Amino acid sequence: MEAIEFIARYPEYLATIKKVTKEEYLPVLEEMENTDPHDLVKPDTWFPDENAALGFVYRLFLNEARKETMRKMEGV
Repeated sequence: MEAIEFIARYPEYLATIKKVTKEEYLPVLEEMENTDPHDLVKPDTWFPDENAALGFVYRLFLNEARKETMRKMEGV
């Protein structure tokens, strides 16, 4: 999968993650929805298949969710 296809399918990947995540993490997904997917990959980026592309987005989500959890814990 080339970068341009990833960019086109990025909203679909976020929707897939949204279906299986806890409500408390929805603000993280909303923030990711405001991220331009052009900023996530370079024009020469490619993924071996759709699962790899979804995994990349899921990894981004998990990293952001972890950061959000840490911010909340530091605020306590």
